[in-house]
Amino acid sequence: MNDPSHGPLIATDASTAGFAPVDLYQRREKIFTRAIEGRFQRIRLYSGWPLLIGYFGLPWLDWGDRQAVLFDLPSRHFYIFGLTFWPQDFMLLAWLLIIAAFALFTLTSVVGRIYCGYTCPQTVWTAIFMWVEQITEGPRHARIRLDQAPWHLEKIVRRGAKHSMWMGWAFLTGLTFVGYFTPIRALTVDVFTLNVDAMAAAWIVFFTLATYINAGWMREQVCIYVCPYARFQSAMFDKDTLIVSYDPARGEPRGARKRGTRPDDLGDCIDCELCVQVCPTGIDIRNGLQYQCIDCAHCIDACDDVMKKVGYAPGLIRYTTHHGLEGQPTRVLRPRVIGYAIALSVMGIAFTVALFARSLVGIDVIRDRGELFHADRDAIRNDYTLKVINKTQQPKTLALTVTAKGANPPPRLEGPAAVDAAPGEVLTVPVTLAVPPHGLEESPFDVRFEVCDAERHCDAEKSDFFGPEAEHE
Repeated sequence: MNDPSHGPLIATDASTAGFAPVDLYQRREKIFTRAIEGRFQRIRLYSGWPLLIGYFGLPWLDWGDRQAVLFDLPSRHFYIFGLTFWPQDFMLLAWLLIIAAFALFTLTSVVGRIYCGYTCPQTVWTAIFMWVEQITEGPRHARIRLDQAPWHLEKIVRRGAKHSMWMGWAFLTGLTFVGYFTPIRALTVDVFTLNVDAMAAAWIVFFTLATYINAGWMREQVCIYVCPYARFQSAMFDKDTLIVSYDPARGEPRGARKRGTRPDDLGDCIDCELCVQVCPTGIDIRNGLQYQCIDCAHCIDACDDVMKKVGYAPGLIRYTTHHGLEGQPTRVLRPRVIGYAIALSVMGIAFTVALFARSLVGIDVIRDRGELFHADRDAIRNDYTLKVINKTQQPKTLALTVTAKGANPPPRLEGPAAVDAAPGEVLTVPVTLAVPPHGLEESPFDVRFEVCDAERHCDAEKSDFFGPEAEHE
């Protein structure tokens, strides 16, 4: 056996005959993908368009008199159609991200990296950049020849056209992203009239460059080295997980042959290497499952097309499982999947309940710290400042009440008993609580401020009431 301390291991048996030593610090080899058509590529087209339409279209939709989806950071209002979220609702976002992670775990344990191959933004944007490369520089062999050629006028024009289109698409992506945080109509006008805010301009430039670099230059390196999903996916895979696989029992040994013939000493694989040429991550799927594989099915479409041409049955490379390759039945429902599904269902139900049961009004109580209390013959008084919040998109009349257990009679609210709040408004309401001197049973004691609207959406917060006894102590 080779010593790992002296470099990568070299394949020494027939089961790993397709492998070669890999230098961990080797220079990246450019990948020139061949364009391919097929049923799975049509599915990828249908799955990619909704993402693009949603991403670029949502900021332009209106909801009443405002943008339908807008994360207004300066005013701390986050609008998603008819819902308004506040910083106090941040826990819902964290909860939603956890649910999304468990949904990805569940999906991966059943069907592998389908998300990566069909709907991941990195995959969709990279596919667009690769399409631009094909229409500006030509098919695979032309791009290889152009890359190896010295600089001349045609190369400058073709490369210039490619990078101009890349940068244009990246700019549109960056502008749209910032449009989720700044009203996009005004932002677009400001950008094209060179009157854009410096902060907004900086973020547009940042996301433009990030898109240009990730989808144009890094491409598969983002999936292989940057994205953590490729590294921990093995923890979710088992022998019943659906993956893109090459069938070695049917395909080996490989070899060329005349069309329409089937030599007895060769398998179905004609060693055309089209499966390698179409792979966006540059792997050879015939070497077995590799973490670089994103389940995009390019190799399946390419191999099925070749099998059709040579008169063989499709499916030499196909979606299957390890158990399926070994001729054993595949189990969809198994403890791992059931556990993920139960956890996902429980969290989804809890999130839905929390979302629709959340308070649509809010109150924050700030006690006056200048003096604990002030007293006269009639009452002992404490001053407070209430921050009353209307979290909805409709005007509301909000009623204020106060309760306590340490005073008899209860504290009297000196201030407005109700306030009118515009949609999304935060009102500052100064109030005073008064307790007759003879009614103070203990000090300090808790008081509870509550705000409610006409539909009985309420929120409450506690504070303290201090009297002379607290001062004496």
